[in-house]
Amino acid sequence: MSRHLQKDITALKEKIIEMSGLIEDRVYQATMSVIKRDNALAQAVIKGDAEIDQMEVAIEEECLKILALYQPVAVDLRFIVAVMKINNDLERVGDLAVNIAERSAFLATQEKIKFPIDLEEMAIKAEGMLTRSIDALVNLDVREAYRIRSEDDQVDAYNREMYTRVKDDLLNQPENINSLLHAISIARHLERIADHATNIAEEVIYLVQARIVRHKPEVFEE
Repeated sequence: MSRHLQKDITALKEKIIEMSGLIEDRVYQATMSVIKRDNALAQAVIKGDAEIDQMEVAIEEECLKILALYQPVAVDLRFIVAVMKINNDLERVGDLAVNIAERSAFLATQEKIKFPIDLEEMAIKAEGMLTRSIDALVNLDVREAYRIRSEDDQVDAYNREMYTRVKDDLLNQPENINSLLHAISIARHLERIADHATNIAEEVIYLVQARIVRHKPEVFEE
């Protein structure tokens, strides 16, 4: 039975990596649609949401099947639990990419405005955290997972700065109120993507060290 369990776990790992790659691509496309004011790219992200939903359900069903068939323990059980949580985080990131694309589609129909903060820089940071969290999962790199946790505050700071600056812009540019509110929404979605990347990193720590580090300081422990 152990051989069959390991075979199914390997297949499950391949599926979560495949989904991760797809999600990374969707987030990149959504943010590029904002930067380039590309409505066609935004629409492609929106239309692709159903595919991600189907993958999320398939992975959850596979996890439940493995739990029922093999009743895994120790590291194998932690892996299944971690994958179930990561699977949920990835699906939510996919939803956030769709939300960004929807805001992008609206902005593409409006007069171009200067964003209160560098959304491209913020997007690069959030996307980088997501990519590295997946790499940490693939490589079981707990040090990288702790580094990702420590960087979440940087994206939070971008989001707070956006809110602060938009307050002033709303007074000075009342004609751009809808576009500015959509820009705030995009920043918030990027901040949430960074939060989910942090969640994934925390699941890597749980998988490798059997430690639950949510709500704890970002301190690396051997």
